[in-house]
Amino acid sequence: MAAEGVTEKRLILRGVFAGAVAGLLAFAFARVFAEPQIQQAINYESARDSAQAVLDKAAGIATPAAGPDIFSRTIQADVGIGVGMVLFGVAMGALFAVAYAICLGRTGRLRPRSLALLVAAGGFLGFYLVPFLKYPANPPSIGHEGTIRARSGLYVLMVVCSLVFLLGAVWLGRRLSARLGNWNAALLAGAAFVLAIGVVMLILPPLGHLGYNRATFGAFATETPQPLRNAQGTIVFPGFPADVLFSFRLYSVGAQLILWSAIGLIFAPMADRLLTPARAVRSDGALVRA
Repeated sequence: MAAEGVTEKRLILRGVFAGAVAGLLAFAFARVFAEPQIQQAINYESARDSAQAVLDKAAGIATPAAGPDIFSRTIQADVGIGVGMVLFGVAMGALFAVAYAICLGRTGRLRPRSLALLVAAGGFLGFYLVPFLKYPANPPSIGHEGTIRARSGLYVLMVVCSLVFLLGAVWLGRRLSARLGNWNAALLAGAAFVLAIGVVMLILPPLGHLGYNRATFGAFATETPQPLRNAQGTIVFPGFPADVLFSFRLYSVGAQLILWSAIGLIFAPMADRLLTPARAVRSDGALVRA
């Protein structure tokens, strides 16, 4: 038991290291590709606020002065996002290592290296990709202050359901494999996962249908800003650019794919060296396991 505890600690340390490196790689990608989309979203928000201020002034509505930014855009884009991505990578690397340690010895004859890649794929799928399909990532200027708590709760619920159903699909596949074979069992388990998570996605409301959004902005599918209109209904400022939204979401998926791929690929050889007994050469030239 003591030896197992030491091994688990070593695995977690390796997961933390892999997560830190993966977070740095994901930040480099996000800094080059996603950050320009964030800047465009911020520019849109500033221009829209100016247009709204003109409409409010014309209607005799007082507009509060905007407060100064606590951190400059340079600090936010470089230090803020960089530190955040690395810390997120460390957290995901630690969780990845814990999941890996739990799966170890319970997955048949899978090699440590192969198991690492499968756990990383499951992490990307369960933690990010499936919740993203229901509640995709949004740049600044999308999302209203009145719905922050509701949006956060819905996203966390989506992540929990995704992970629970994914674990359930793995358990179901293992139970069915002896009777149906690995291929058929995997197909049935995958279909059960898709069905279960699909039901959850249908039940959970779109963000545009939240009570605050309906009362304030009307019934829209999302919180993406609609065109700004004056009192006569004429559009005076366009809605949020679709190409910026698409590009930001695409690069968000890319950054997460890099993060989880790097965690699996960096962790895999380290786990393999730790868990696979070393080979030694006998005096007669034969290879033996130490």
